[in-house]
Amino acid sequence: MTETPANDTGALSAKAVSYTEAGTIEIADRAVRAPQATEIRIRVKAAAVSPVDVALRGMRRPLTPGMDAAGIVESVGSGVTRLRPGQEVMAAVGPIRPEGGAQASYIVIPAASAVPIPAGASLAEASTLPMNGLTALLALELAGLKPGQVLAVTGGAGWLAHCAIVLAKHQGLKVVADAKAPEIALVRGYGADIVVERSDDFAGAVRRAVPDGADALLDTALLAEQCWPALKDGGVYLPVRGWGEKPAERGIQIKPVWVNQALERTEWLELLREQAASGAIRLRVAGTFPLEQVEQAQAALKAGGLRGRPVILL
Repeated sequence: MTETPANDTGALSAKAVSYTEAGTIEIADRAVRAPQATEIRIRVKAAAVSPVDVALRGMRRPLTPGMDAAGIVESVGSGVTRLRPGQEVMAAVGPIRPEGGAQASYIVIPAASAVPIPAGASLAEASTLPMNGLTALLALELAGLKPGQVLAVTGGAGWLAHCAIVLAKHQGLKVVADAKAPEIALVRGYGADIVVERSDDFAGAVRRAVPDGADALLDTALLAEQCWPALKDGGVYLPVRGWGEKPAERGIQIKPVWVNQALERTEWLELLREQAASGAIRLRVAGTFPLEQVEQAQAALKAGGLRGRPVILL
């Protein structure tokens, strides 16, 4: 496909992943408009694949998935001064919008949703960071903890947990997380103060390590109410896949983490960029796939055990 010159203000054609009405995946051509005043248009080079993509395939179609992109700014709106054509950027993208998500060769997004990629990172590596990093930061904001308070994290070796542990330590929190025996050293390396061995009794393991209970709990492993005993009375439970009507016990506050609320938090994206550039957040690509192999990338993610994200290269 022919590249459009930098800062061209016309519409162009892009290749995009599309979920069909039948629930299958196809690669479609679509028109991409010029950016409006506060927007940018990006030539996407890498787009991470996340569990959200898999969930949306079963729930919503037609739709272009993808919440993470990295690429080159192709053009900017008249009111954008912070970014310029030719810059390499990473971006958070909302797929539940008429224009869809990140898995397309060109996308138009709010300029607030993009920042330059971390120093030393490749575009593929940078594409893995925005959505999970913003999710972690939003969870910490919702938790509202003060330095020295305790955050518990389930699924401690996972990519979201890694971001959350690093960022929690950056805020001065005490972190207790779980991990399988071979990964305990890995999670300690993220910065967790206490790492308990994964078992069917996460809550009991946390209580043995922190008898008073955690002040907040980020549930990346989707343990739901079975992990509530790890929380002290009145603690904050932070689910990452939404929550139904089930009430909490002991005054526990349930605060679902919806990352779509944070996609334009530029200051958070800048913090993530800094943490990755310093090496505190370790960017990981768990395999790369051409655009035509989105199905295989999703299958690799669903198989589990990845430390990082599959990435689509465009």
